[in-house]
Amino acid sequence: MNAMLEAATLARDVRSGRLTPTDVAERCAAAIEASEAEIRAFATLDLAALRAAAGRPGLDAMPLAGLPVGVKDIIDTADLPTERGSPLFAGYRPTSDASIVRMLARAGGLLAGKTVTTEFAFMQPSPTRNPRRSSHTPGGSSAGSAAAVAAGMLPLALGTQTGGSIIRPASFCGVTGFKPSFKLLPVLGLKPFAWSLDTLGLFAARVADVAFAMSALTGRDLALDADAPAPRFAVVKTARAAQASDDAHAALEMAAHAAARAGAQVVELELPAEVEAGDAASGIVQAYEAALAFADEWDRHRDQLSPTLATYLEEAQRTAPEQYDAARRTSRRARNALADTLHGFDAVLSFSAPGEAPAGYATTGSPVFNRLWTLAGTPCINVAGLTGATGLPIGVQVIGRFARDKTVLNAAHFLERAIAEHGVGGS
Repeated sequence: MNAMLEAATLARDVRSGRLTPTDVAERCAAAIEASEAEIRAFATLDLAALRAAAGRPGLDAMPLAGLPVGVKDIIDTADLPTERGSPLFAGYRPTSDASIVRMLARAGGLLAGKTVTTEFAFMQPSPTRNPRRSSHTPGGSSAGSAAAVAAGMLPLALGTQTGGSIIRPASFCGVTGFKPSFKLLPVLGLKPFAWSLDTLGLFAARVADVAFAMSALTGRDLALDADAPAPRFAVVKTARAAQASDDAHAALEMAAHAAARAGAQVVELELPAEVEAGDAASGIVQAYEAALAFADEWDRHRDQLSPTLATYLEEAQRTAPEQYDAARRTSRRARNALADTLHGFDAVLSFSAPGEAPAGYATTGSPVFNRLWTLAGTPCINVAGLTGATGLPIGVQVIGRFARDKTVLNAAHFLERAIAEHGVGGS
């Protein structure tokens, strides 16, 4: 497997003249040509267009410095098909780009291709393979984006999360996945699944790379602070801790230990029942909104949906408006209670996934340790560097307070260095 490409370093090398955007594009193209037949990370590729775009003058002065970027195939692109992982949209060409795709272009990012999504970003497994071990799932639904970064094909890729579709595949593939605060990145031009939950995010090699990319995309100061103080971490295992494997528990303990050794304050914390209630509420919110988001597909084309999605939507039709309204109230109380609970802490440490990537391709894994944080709208980062008993990655999730994205990026960077420096790379 090719070494992962570090976006911040590549951009710096382009700006200094050590590399050109064409050099970076050729490096990505070579990695794609060498590995794509096995990994199957892309739904659509146009390497000729990427090479042509990399030759445009002035890219080196733009925020993303001409870096190639993969875009999950649930996000509209005018220049490439947007098939949404479904035969219903085979060959579909939107007339306009999603807002985030325009933001990429304006920042000097180059569209390398559309990365594989599971069917409509739900749970039906995709053909993508895990670059860390091809006999195991890469996770979902942002399977192609996580795999493309892990395989060294791209320095950056866009994904989405409605339950756990950024953090979980990042954990399984051993990359950094960042789900920013809700609505920090616009979802206009994204095929919705549940509009109260759908969140855009990024995959990259390191925390520094997602911080660089988020700054470049949004124009906000999200760059890491070299002199940021040691963070105050709350270790939160949640009421669902029994669903985490021994490996996942060991990884979380190692991460907490490494953070403490590096000088962080680390305190175990139990969430109040009012916060934990948000987990069940998320399922109700998702079901009710999905039943409406896919009303046309259900009414007109249900025979072309996978059994996985069709069964889910059939049950989702039964979610009553009263249940949805009650879940929304529960969600609001959970968010408010979480803000109060995390007062005095910079970030939470928790599980990214129940364990290593499952063997085979029958499942994309469980979002059990992601749903609550997605509902809360909080920024979340998968920090890589730890492994399970069989040598596959197990990430640790760093969660921040809503709209405190820079703080959580700094905390995740601290943890990433602590894991590397204190020699706890495996369980």
